[in-house]
Amino acid sequence: MSETTQGGMVKHAGASEGVSPDAALARLRALETLESGYEAWLELQVEHAASRLRFREERERLEQQGSFLLGAVRAAGLTPSSGAEPALVTPPAAPGDFLRDAEDKLTQARDALARRETESEAKHAEAFAEIRATLKDRVQRYLSASRPSLTLLLRRVGTERAILHLERVSGDTPVLLCFLFAARIPSRYGFLLDDATEDVSLPPAPLYADAGVAADEVRPDAVGLESRVRGAGEVVPLKGFLPVFVSRPSGGEDFFRLLQRGVVLEVEVADGTAFRNVLSREESERFAGHLLRLKLEGRIGLDIEVG
Repeated sequence: MSETTQGGMVKHAGASEGVSPDAALARLRALETLESGYEAWLELQVEHAASRLRFREERERLEQQGSFLLGAVRAAGLTPSSGAEPALVTPPAAPGDFLRDAEDKLTQARDALARRETESEAKHAEAFAEIRATLKDRVQRYLSASRPSLTLLLRRVGTERAILHLERVSGDTPVLLCFLFAARIPSRYGFLLDDATEDVSLPPAPLYADAGVAADEVRPDAVGLESRVRGAGEVVPLKGFLPVFVSRPSGGEDFFRLLQRGVVLEVEVADGTAFRNVLSREESERFAGHLLRLKLEGRIGLDIEVG
């Protein structure tokens, strides 16, 4: 339903005043778990998208109303019919006055909408910042209270090569390991075990279209993926893997990833624009040594099994 206001403006009964992120923040503050925090984050993202859509639709309605009223004024003419007796014709309202009044009301409606949109964006930005800060704080507290446990499985391939697996981890552990390995929180709670793909002819993408990653940027090569992980802010939109940077004796770092493969995480190393899962003896020993250092520092629990 709609109603016409004085001056010809059309007011839609269903027009929204914007949505509030208060419900998402209430969920965040009610429970102290990582999963509930990520649920609040997702809820806020959905609310934010809906809010932006409503504001866009309302702007389009205002533009349509303005165009319609201008066309109606031009079509009306607002002049006496030819041949009519002047004394018998009621003087019409001045076309300019009517049009100016309608334009003024349209401008006021646009300005009010812009103010509401600015306020909504600011409130959502504050809520997003609070959620990210809260999740980061929880991750750090969890890591200080307990160590993620890993089991490294070594499979020899001849005498000089090896394949490394880690037993699959679940629950909060992938989020904790992401922060431990990359100093960033993932954009989604269940990122590591997510093997969904939008194209069954392709393997799952290594990135979500989150945190500034466009939908056509979710499948970078190894070089692009490393650049994306290193260049991320406090949130990294990983999907199906964990990044690990391991120092080289000659300087610099190698980019390893722990790729989710069924019941294990397979260790792969970036080699040019691709990844390979068969590691040299030096690479496998260096990766295992990196995890061992983390264990000796008290940051993870680690068991190593040689098959």
